[in-house]
Amino acid sequence: MCTGKCAKCIGVMLYPLALISIVCNIILFFPDWKTKYAEDERDGLGSRITEEVKYMAGVIGGGIMVLIPAIHIHLTGKQGCCANRCGMFLSIGFAAVGVVGGLYCFAVSIVGLINGPMCYYMIPGTLKFQWGTPFVNSTESYLTDQEMWNICLEPKDVVQFNVGLFSTMLIAGGLEIVLCTIQVVNGLFGCLCGTCNKNQSY
Repeated sequence: MCTGKCAKCIGVMLYPLALISIVCNIILFFPDWKTKYAEDERDGLGSRITEEVKYMAGVIGGGIMVLIPAIHIHLTGKQGCCANRCGMFLSIGFAAVGVVGGLYCFAVSIVGLINGPMCYYMIPGTLKFQWGTPFVNSTESYLTDQEMWNICLEPKDVVQFNVGLFSTMLIAGGLEIVLCTIQVVNGLFGCLCGTCNKNQSY
């Protein structure tokens, strides 16, 4: 496959990944599909949203920081002066930005999965209930022991909610890293050899 067609292909594949990251991040603000958890509470505790959701890794990192490079990478595959070597050279920088965005999304998603969601739960060994992240200091991984998921009483099914969406963002971020890294290499070859499109304008 020539460098121009490869750039087009990578750009097209990055579009849905960026969109998926943005949508997942936005949905994470509404556990149990309710808006009340994202609102400030009168008790002074603030919003009841998992902290990693607020980092906006899906919107900023896996979304905007990948979407903008995707547009340029996609357009780079078209015909241009001098086999579009300048465009391919610029695509290296844009792809590098995409790698950083994908890494941000990937890293925050991992932390979100490790720490677990914020929820209303009963403190072990007591009869007290509180809002917090019960899995942060746990000696066992809640990801491999689904019986631990029942500790979260509110929002309903918040553990499944967070695991599903953060896992999706993790996969999307990982694929974005791979595709943007490929485009860095592809852009280097395109800068040296051109896009090899037919009927190039000189």
